[in-house]
Amino acid sequence: MNVKETIDDFLIDEFELEPEQLVPEASLKDDLEIGSLDFVDIAVVVEKEFGFKVKSEDMLEVRVLQDLYDYIDKKI
Repeated sequence: MNVKETIDDFLIDEFELEPEQLVPEASLKDDLEIGSLDFVDIAVVVEKEFGFKVKSEDMLEVRVLQDLYDYIDKKI
């Protein structure tokens, strides 16, 4: 499973999102209604699935879904 599939599957399951909502330009906060505390859950999943430590300051730079995909791709 690739980065996009892994993240999308998690978001669909955890936040009850529809696959159609998961477009690269979707704002995590505004479009997907993912709150700041939810970023902790995302970081835990990223660490578990991809095997690297997520820095909280790095997550501050993640605004849209593509930012999250790109961040993970750079780290693995």
